[in-house]
Amino acid sequence: MTTPAAVEADLGWALGALMRTYLRTTAGALAEVPGGPRGYQVLTACLHEEPPTQLALARRLGLDRTVMTHLLDELEGAGLVERRPDPADRRARRIIATSAGAALLDELDGRLATVEDTVLTALDPAEREALRVLLSKAAIAGCPSADACTVAREMQDAGQLDGC
Repeated sequence: MTTPAAVEADLGWALGALMRTYLRTTAGALAEVPGGPRGYQVLTACLHEEPPTQLALARRLGLDRTVMTHLLDELEGAGLVERRPDPADRRARRIIATSAGAALLDELDGRLATVEDTVLTALDPAEREALRVLLSKAAIAGCPSADACTVAREMQDAGQLDGC
């Protein structure tokens, strides 16, 4: 069965089809990390930025504090992150990735690169880079005050995404 040309020309259809394929494929790549994509986002934030506080991380990822607490409990239980007191505020905890968390993130980044290669197999490297740049530009212009995590959560809440 083929998709009618008029449907294939529709931006919404193309973005939706690509996103469904991406999410379905990444689910397997991120299956072993507690919290799946959200656990991956926590590890990424902890390793590529100044160690965030638990509250700041919850806000950045658009998660309720209790959800973040449970997610961090799972990540900590798996030995991937640690909670350490914030030297500037005794009540706050900084989230620090462990060496095991860093190693897993490195492996996950490799898996996600493979996922991207699979999802974008019809594009050559220059086209992939152009798509990445153009999508980022359009996303930032379309929702300048929201970060990617908040946008994804809003789409999931609206029933437009599954499994984020």
